[in-house]
Amino acid sequence: HYFIQSNLRMLELFSIFTKGGMVLFCFQGACTQLMMSTQAVNESIKHILIQGSSSNQHHHKNLTVQLKLDNEFELVFAVVVQKMLQLSYLDKLLDTIHLEFRDKYKNELSEGGNFWLNLHCDFQTDFADTLARIENEHRVQKAAPRAMKQFTQSKKFEKTATANKAMFEQDKSVASTAARLATAVIGGGETTPSTPAEKSEIELARENMKKKLGKKGKKKEAAKKEPETASKEAKKKGKEARSWDMGGKTAEGIDFSGPAPEDTNGHHVKDESHLKGTMSGDLSGIGDDEEEEEEEMIEEETGATNGGNTGGMFSFLKNINFSTQQTVTADSLQPVLDKLKEHLTSKNVAAEISAQLCDSLESGLVGKSYSTFTGLTSTARQALSDALTKILSPKRRVNVLRDVLEAKSKDRPYVITFCGVNGVGKSTNLAKVCFWLLDNGHRVLVVGGDTFRAGAVEQLRTHVVRLAALYSEDKVQLYERGYGKDPAGLAFEAIKYAKERRYDVVLVDTAGRMQDNEPLMRALSKLVALNKPDLTLFVGEALVGNEAVDQLVKFNQSLIDNSATAVAGTKSVIDGILLTKFDCIDDKVGAAISMTYITGQPIVFVGTGQQYPDLKSLNVKSVVSALLR
Repeated sequence: HYFIQSNLRMLELFSIFTKGGMVLFCFQGACTQLMMSTQAVNESIKHILIQGSSSNQHHHKNLTVQLKLDNEFELVFAVVVQKMLQLSYLDKLLDTIHLEFRDKYKNELSEGGNFWLNLHCDFQTDFADTLARIENEHRVQKAAPRAMKQFTQSKKFEKTATANKAMFEQDKSVASTAARLATAVIGGGETTPSTPAEKSEIELARENMKKKLGKKGKKKEAAKKEPETASKEAKKKGKEARSWDMGGKTAEGIDFSGPAPEDTNGHHVKDESHLKGTMSGDLSGIGDDEEEEEEEMIEEETGATNGGNTGGMFSFLKNINFSTQQTVTADSLQPVLDKLKEHLTSKNVAAEISAQLCDSLESGLVGKSYSTFTGLTSTARQALSDALTKILSPKRRVNVLRDVLEAKSKDRPYVITFCGVNGVGKSTNLAKVCFWLLDNGHRVLVVGGDTFRAGAVEQLRTHVVRLAALYSEDKVQLYERGYGKDPAGLAFEAIKYAKERRYDVVLVDTAGRMQDNEPLMRALSKLVALNKPDLTLFVGEALVGNEAVDQLVKFNQSLIDNSATAVAGTKSVIDGILLTKFDCIDDKVGAAISMTYITGQPIVFVGTGQQYPDLKSLNVKSVVSALLR
């Protein structure tokens, strides 16, 4: 009896309730913080169930809440323990109690007797016995010497054996089909197969091959006609001298020794007047032009019949046998999740984020029933699409143009600070943002806050000269005081100067720094704390995978730790993300998911090239489609 009581005191609270809020069973363990335990459960429901967090754990002050969902009967199992108690058997406890409660009250749950259970549930003894048994097993297992695991017992062996078996079956099938086709081809079509089944299979293979070759052949024939005509004309004309893009046939055409156009200060500038007016209004979304094509691809994949092959990344689901009205279990879904995790990682999604997404998908699908195999594929795709869309959709919308006008109405400039690691393109993309603001009629002051890197001020000066040539020197100006100055004090003076000269926007450039460089991180924290910018943008490149997690977590945490004004419990100092080099990654857009998932902040800008107009906003639908391809 004492042993059972000591185990029960390890738990603060254990509760079973419906998603509608009706409590079916509640056990108060230690009872030291009942009110706080109730608050912790409510917070976890908001965080996990309502906001859709992929983790089944939530920390509230000094308590940890872990939930388990039953999608079939709409039940929630919650356990609350002290945060300092690292109880490794909580998962097993939740799974065991879940099964025992379902088995004992299956009839009542099936008939909708939740109200009866609320009044007559007698689960106290069962719960205490189960907890004592699991705790005892855990103690025995912990005390026993750990035996060395054999290679045949490892997951690596299981994956290898499964893969080898699948490859053997595939090679065997391909070899037998190839042999039958070869027999038919050698026979010149006169030799008939030994059985009608073989004949139909060969004919079916030939028809499929003709269809595939027919589609490709039409395109190739149309493409070949023009080159053949062009080659005949070229033979008739003979060889011609090559014409270079920047050259000419005459001496005047290649003579660049004359003076270049200059601005009022004597700087040589390139004529870029054709760019003016190309970015008025809100930014266009990345991948807007490809939306229709992607929707057609998705329709082709989801519209496949049961007898056909399903395309896209969900084609591996065809190997799983789901009969009519079969309930999806964790075991049947595991191969799907393994393949899905591998696919997300190949798209540059961080491994940790991929695992959490798959856990979220599993909790949403296990326990649900599907009528056909196609139904599971469609639902799995939709569940993943919803999860990705929810992550990428901003919890708060950042509308820079609207916020600039609001700050202008209060007679103060709108301040944006750009920060990030080295070499990601902060200065270049700052110039793009400046061009966009100028194109929308705002006066911009660019602050050379990178007083550390040689050439940083000159780089900004070059951009400002080009932009001033497009608009006017009254519209854009560079505020700099050379190198070696305190960036925080420089930014403070620049904001004061902008307010006096009635500039609408102040863009503060900062030195690139690695996330573990403590002196530079302290300097950046001082700049943010002293000047309180309206928008602090983390500039990161879309080429990174797992590195995105390390950069953002340490960068954001370092800003919080080194900021004297950070309020206790602050989760993020970074207000938004500027994702650069998006034109270099094709469909490997996982960095967007990783960065947004970590901070919970929106991707405000996306850099897509080297020119000033190469700045766009994030199109969530396009990014999700790229991840699902």
